[in-house]
Amino acid sequence: MHRLKVISGHLSPAYRRDLGRAECGAAARSSSPEDVVVVHGRRTAVGKAKRGAFKDTTPDELLSAVMTAVLTDVGLPADKLGDVCVGNVLQPGAGALLARVAHFLSGFPETVPVYTVNRQCSSGLQALFNIAGAIRSRSIDLGLACGVESMSLRSVGNPGDLSSRLMDNDKARDCIIPMGITSENVAERFGVSREKQDAFALSSQLKAARAQNSGLFEQEIVPVNTKIVDDDGKERQVTVAKDDGIRAGTTLAGLAKLRPAFKPDGSTTAGNSSQVSDGAAAVLIGRRSAVEALGLPVLGVLRASAVVGVPPDVMGIGPAFAIPAALQQAGLTVDDIDVFEINEAFASQAVYCVEKLGIPLEKVNPNGGAIALGHPLGCTGARQVVTLLNELRRRGKRAYGVVSMCIGTGMGAAAVFEYPGP
Repeated sequence: MHRLKVISGHLSPAYRRDLGRAECGAAARSSSPEDVVVVHGRRTAVGKAKRGAFKDTTPDELLSAVMTAVLTDVGLPADKLGDVCVGNVLQPGAGALLARVAHFLSGFPETVPVYTVNRQCSSGLQALFNIAGAIRSRSIDLGLACGVESMSLRSVGNPGDLSSRLMDNDKARDCIIPMGITSENVAERFGVSREKQDAFALSSQLKAARAQNSGLFEQEIVPVNTKIVDDDGKERQVTVAKDDGIRAGTTLAGLAKLRPAFKPDGSTTAGNSSQVSDGAAAVLIGRRSAVEALGLPVLGVLRASAVVGVPPDVMGIGPAFAIPAALQQAGLTVDDIDVFEINEAFASQAVYCVEKLGIPLEKVNPNGGAIALGHPLGCTGARQVVTLLNELRRRGKRAYGVVSMCIGTGMGAAAVFEYPGP
């Protein structure tokens, strides 16, 4: 390897980058029976909260649809699961009751346990981290990581029971700053212009519309049979199989006309922010040796995971710190990654993180992100994993991808996945 380094010093910069990629990625590319691997994942369509296709659908029904579909697709009996973890933010008790109800609605036996986790916007990804941890500790061999949110039936806004002393501590007080104001803080502090935010938002909408029209989401979306109650109270049955927040007709001129949503002189608008949404996703993961013994496929390998803390008043910068931490753990660099799925909570923070890390825009959310698709809080992290691995598989060669998001109260999370190739 030393001789290769010496020789590479005389080669072109482009060739040196390729050689460096091969060297630093070598550890990540090795396989082991102990690897945590992704077998399969599915998601529902994402509906617009309060007025979309899932406005009258309870979260246990959404969750049951994806839990059932994932196991049915691969022919795995539910009693093979060692545990189920569900990310949820808004339901009482982080949705502990809804998760167990969904579990039984899915026909799972009572012997399979289930629990929930709430790390706000990263809850769906945290569920995967938790199941992965149980696999690594050899507590279980296989588990289901899920995320679900109905923002139609439960709204953000109630902070719960908090001490009045939080007002005496700057960081504690910053934890209750409205998310839209944290977006404005990022835009002002780091110089992210309204024009950049709107251009990013337009790109998200156009990419998502192209992906939807090309049928790219069809293999990841589980059609859900449900009901919609019309304004006159009439109930009708529908099958929901398409994201309904994508606005294919979006233009820069249209976005420029929107007024700031959170402060009169601000730059964050309804058009360059994530949509409030309903949806669910589920990801089946396991130890490689157990997965192979059952004859199950390997869609991806979890190579690294990281959660970091950042200042609460600029919580949107989380991915700019979580992604480098995860990449370092994986022995990779930004240049080694083929696709970044970065949650678009707000265009301001997404633009900042992308520019801070020097990520080429063509690698970011190639099929659109939360500005177009929506952001069902507890679901998003799991949804991103499903979307990422399906995109890497379509590319038909060994590749790396990153899932990342900012987290309310000032955190960031990131995970590195490898698609092993066909």
